[in-house]
Amino acid sequence: MIEMIIESYKAEDTFEIGKKFGQAAKPGEIICLFGDLGVGKTVFTQGFAEGLGIKEAINSPTFTILQVYDEGRIPLYHFDVYRIEDVEEMYEIGFEDYFYGQGVCLIEWANLIEEILPDKRTFITIEKDLNKDFDYRRITVSKLGGKG
Repeated sequence: MIEMIIESYKAEDTFEIGKKFGQAAKPGEIICLFGDLGVGKTVFTQGFAEGLGIKEAINSPTFTILQVYDEGRIPLYHFDVYRIEDVEEMYEIGFEDYFYGQGVCLIEWANLIEEILPDKRTFITIEKDLNKDFDYRRITVSKLGGKG
């Protein structure tokens, strides 16, 4: 179910949108972030982290699968599961400690591990629309598993 569609006209907008989501984030939330390469997922995540009060530089964790940021008001567990070949790899890194921990999980390419995701989660999809502008992004937010 689509909750809202937000338009971003430049990277700074995407950052600010991420920041607002970070300011509103609650412990235990699972946010699945989707979008093609270069669409702005990392910019959104950087804003999200700032919204949590994290000052540390945020980069895509593509080669490490998980980056943990503890300095904000709640911990941020940033997953990029693009390189996961088998969902069993998630068990090896102890994903349950993060999914059911006291922080917020932001998971890129979450569709690759769908069978282990909690029922209650938020989907954020970032898409380009070159018919509007090169820098334009449509950010669609939907929830699964109830309100909250």
